[in-house]
Amino acid sequence: MSTLNITVSPADDLIDVPRRIVVTGAQPGELVQVAGRTVRAGAAWRSSARFVADAAGHVDLTLAPAVEGDYQGISAMGLLWSQAPEQPGKRELFHADVLQPLTTALEVTSASGQAQAELSQRLCAGGVTRREVREQGLVGTLFLPAGPGPHPAVMILNGSGGGINEARAALYASRGYAAFALAYFKAPGLSDYISNTPLEYFQKGLEWLRATVRPLGDFVAISGQSRGGELVLLLGATFPRDVSAVLAYVPSALVHSGQNACDPAIGREGPTWLLGGKPLTHQWENNRHASWAPFDEGAPPHRHVLAMLTALQDKEAVAKARIPVEKIDAPVLLLSATDDGSWPSSIYSKMVSDKLDEVAHPHAVEWHDYQDAGHAILFPYVPTTQISYAHPVSGRISTGGGEPAANAHADKHSWQHAQEFLRNAIGAHLARSAQPSRKEVS
Repeated sequence: MSTLNITVSPADDLIDVPRRIVVTGAQPGELVQVAGRTVRAGAAWRSSARFVADAAGHVDLTLAPAVEGDYQGISAMGLLWSQAPEQPGKRELFHADVLQPLTTALEVTSASGQAQAELSQRLCAGGVTRREVREQGLVGTLFLPAGPGPHPAVMILNGSGGGINEARAALYASRGYAAFALAYFKAPGLSDYISNTPLEYFQKGLEWLRATVRPLGDFVAISGQSRGGELVLLLGATFPRDVSAVLAYVPSALVHSGQNACDPAIGREGPTWLLGGKPLTHQWENNRHASWAPFDEGAPPHRHVLAMLTALQDKEAVAKARIPVEKIDAPVLLLSATDDGSWPSSIYSKMVSDKLDEVAHPHAVEWHDYQDAGHAILFPYVPTTQISYAHPVSGRISTGGGEPAANAHADKHSWQHAQEFLRNAIGAHLARSAQPSRKEVS
């Protein structure tokens, strides 16, 4: 009869909550294997690692280093972030219905026997509500926390893959925010491409969010990753009165062309953003050094960043395409990665940070640059192994860069700091709102 036992604490909680996984009943010094299997959007993902039981016959994954397997060293949630899909090419981490939990079956095996346990990760806390938005030309999903509110609000924007980022919005709502995931292409009723997207669409989204949820202190943050990171900086600079805080994940400091998400009829050097019906000057325009060759040529997976670096050599073109971040009237959080394969987010974030420092930006500015991490910075305890992929619009096989362990660290650290940044931004915003105006003082 098996003496092994495996426990998970907490067994069922939000996805960003770390778990304690403990094996008991092994023989001291025995080699113990722990494996995990999760079905994600209909596809199975697996991982496993081996550990040496301590003198009491225990393996506590928060303390015990993995000596073999899909990750090495000590990582309490290593069995989650080191998972890889059984079917190559699968990348979707979450169910289409984000209200459904992700359940991981854990199995421990050793000479002493076998044991099983389950671990559930949720994007939605109890009481969170989901509402599809198809009005005023807007396409998105609104998630509201449990309770009457008012709640601070955040608008979430995806990158060059398009679509609606329901997973991040659901988790924000679970942490107390009215969260609006707004699509701007590759979603029902919208273009399949990023080309010629009017910035006024996002201003309308901000106005709709305020009118609909009446946020706490009129606080509305914007969060975006990749092209969405470029976009939130651009929106903060273009509509400063409408934006209470900016969270820019692996952003650009420059306006970019359509690139891999472009309409083929317009081309990847065509415009992305329109304002007042006119295209914004982008980095590739009249650029004397820009070349796609470093990206296009050579064996896959391609590194898009190599083409972006050629464009940075033309200082004149860069200056014309620079996002005027000094116009942002809100706190700014920058999250970048040193091995970003998509574009040089570390260089771009430094450009933004330096400019805000130069003009003595009156609000908080934070910049976290993750060593050896890549372009995909999400939130904690999700698989980080699928670094190369087919771009969802162009189909080009590319790499986002980074190493799985470094990507996992970036996921965890960035989410912790995003929550802290928002708490501080809300506090500062409410304090400013409570101050009497000059007219009231006089």
